[in-house]
This record gives sequence, C-alpha cells and structure tokens, in this order.
Amino acid sequence: MMKNKFLKGIGLNVIFLGLTSFINDISSDMIFAIMPLFIASLGGAGIAVGLIGGLGDSISGILKVFSGYLSDKFGKKMPFVFGGYFISSIMKLLFPFVKAWPTLAFLMPLERVGKGLRTAPRDAVIANSTLPSSRGKAFGIHRALDTSGAFIGAFGAFVLFWFLKLELRTILFIAAIIGFFALPFLLFVKEKMATPQTLSLKISLKNLPLNFKRYLVAQTLFALGNFTYMFFVLKSKIVFDGIFSLRFAIALPILLYVWFNIIYAFSSIPAGIISDKIGRKKTIILGYCVYSLTCFGFIFSNSLGLFMILFAMYGLSFGLIEAVSRAFASDFVTGDLAGTALGTFHTCISLAVLPAGMIAGILWNFNPDFTFIYGAVLGILSTLFLARVNS
Repeated sequence: MMKNKFLKGIGLNVIFLGLTSFINDISSDMIFAIMPLFIASLGGAGIAVGLIGGLGDSISGILKVFSGYLSDKFGKKMPFVFGGYFISSIMKLLFPFVKAWPTLAFLMPLERVGKGLRTAPRDAVIANSTLPSSRGKAFGIHRALDTSGAFIGAFGAFVLFWFLKLELRTILFIAAIIGFFALPFLLFVKEKMATPQTLSLKISLKNLPLNFKRYLVAQTLFALGNFTYMFFVLKSKIVFDGIFSLRFAIALPILLYVWFNIIYAFSSIPAGIISDKIGRKKTIILGYCVYSLTCFGFIFSNSLGLFMILFAMYGLSFGLIEAVSRAFASDFVTGDLAGTALGTFHTCISLAVLPAGMIAGILWNFNPDFTFIYGAVLGILSTLFLARVNS
C-alpha cells in the first residue's frame, strides 16, 4: 500500500529510464572518479581540466535543442534516447587508449554527443509519463537512480584502484564495458503516441513563454559559475598532498567524490517531494545558496573533516537543483513542445559549461581560491535573478 502510494502518478517508464541511467552512471562515474588523475597522468593542469570538463557538455548542448525539437517534430522520442546511450557506450571504449590530454579533449565531446541526443527526449518522456502533481517526485526518482549508479561507479573505481591496484587505463576499459548493460531496459519503455509537429525550430522557440525565458537566464548564469567537479577534487588533493602519503592523497579525493554522490542521491527524492509542496522556485534558490556557501568553504578548508562537510554540502546543492530545475522547466511548457523546451533549457546550460570551465581554469592558474570566489559570487547573482521569475 505504501509502495503504491509513493508511486502514485508515476508511470513505469520513469522506472525503466531510471534503471538505464543507473547502470549508465555506474559506467560514467567509474570514469569520472579517476578522470582528474588520468588527466594529470597525461600532463594536464588547470586549463586542461577546465577544457575537458566543459568542452564535451558544451558541444552536446548544441545537439540537445535539435534532438528535443526533432523528437517533437517526428512525434517519437525513444529512438533518440536509445541512440544516445548506444553512442556513448561505443565512444567510452576509446578512452583507455588515449596517450595525450588534447586527444581526450577531442574524444570527450564525441562521447557527449550521445548525451546530447538522449537527454531532452528522455526528460520529455518522463514529464509526459507522470501527473503534474507528481512530476517533481518523478524527476527526483530518476535523478536518485542516476546518482546512486554514480555512487556505485565511483566507489567501484576506488576499490579497483586502492585494493586491486589496477591501472587507470584498465579501470577505464572495465567502465566502458559496463555501459552496454544499460541498453536492454530501454526496450521496455512504452512511449505515448504524439502528433508530429509541422513547425520550424524558429517558430517553436518563439512559442516558449516569457517566464520560461527568464528562468533560462537565471539557470544559465548559475551554470557559468557551476564549474566542473574536478576542481573540487583537485583542491582536496592539493591539501591532502601536504598531510598524507602520495597514494592516500590520491585515494581520499576519490572517496570524497563517492561521499558527494551519496548525499546527492539521498537528497534528490526528498528535494523533488519538497518542491511539489513548497514550490520548485524556493527549492532551487535554496540549492543556489548552499552551492555559494560550499564554494566559500572550499577557500578556507584545510582538513579532511571540513572537506567531508563541504562535499556533503556540494552533493546537497546538486540534489536540490538538478532534478528540481528540470521539473520546474517542464512546468512552464508541457505536451507536444516539452522536448523543444527542455532541449532549449539543457542547451543554454550546456553552452555555459565551457566558458565556466575555462574561466575557472584561468583563475585556478592564478590562485585556486579565485576559482571558488567566482563560483560563490555567481551563485548569489543567480539567486537574485531567479527571485524575479514568476512561478
């Protein structure tokens, strides 16, 4: 009875798509957990981290609006979802063979093409498979499964690195193989039939509501300050280098990344439920504030205990913002234009990721503290902009 009540208003599509993301993120975050170490082993520094962390998502962002638009135009979304996951799985197989970080900067966008194809149509399927009153919970469930997979993947990377003492390239190869096991669940997703739309991309973009566009401004501004997680990991690594042995100083940041994903996963569903009750706008603003405080904390953190608190806050900010922000976007535009709206939403954010990473990398080369001051200030400005949006 409690189970049925919890899943009230949520279709099985949400569960199957969540399981796909769960396994895919085991693969992806096994890679992401060691990526800063892998970049360093290839001779990369601050700018390399910012470029690799931002270029892939920025290029995939260009695809997101087109995949969302085309899925609306043809009335079919699942071919884009399946194709996106399949492309990502194929491209991950190339990572273990990279010999220089510029090559990785070239290959990462190719893997992110898959993410660009699948994200907006997938989110549209989730939105169209739930009742409006349960949409925040639905996105929260999907995000929780997604992030739980990320936790398992990241912890798996730690186990393979610390206990089994495998090389980074071997871990990358294992992660790539795991990605293929995410695909079968997509076969069980039953997409609702939609009427193909005979409209141009230009017209469909103009049809987006004014408040949705204002919301895009706030979210894009935040994305400019929401630089890659790798800078947070690297900051802890720098501090730990002066405290612990070399191998332990490498292992601890991986565990902190795992800790981040635990908090992220466990906060996603409560954040979605809370947003259904008090409003998504207030929930997102709270997330912005937590992120700003986290960045300020990283400026002064100098111990393992403080980093544990700050990585928990970092995960909480993601839990409050990620799933709820997508649910809020879908509140403005639903139905046949949901794919286009969510595609535009994801594109604006993704296009901001590259300059966010580059600015953070440049500031990092001057002083790592400047990077976190920048993130904190952008978080505050985003709060002020979002406060002006009528929900």
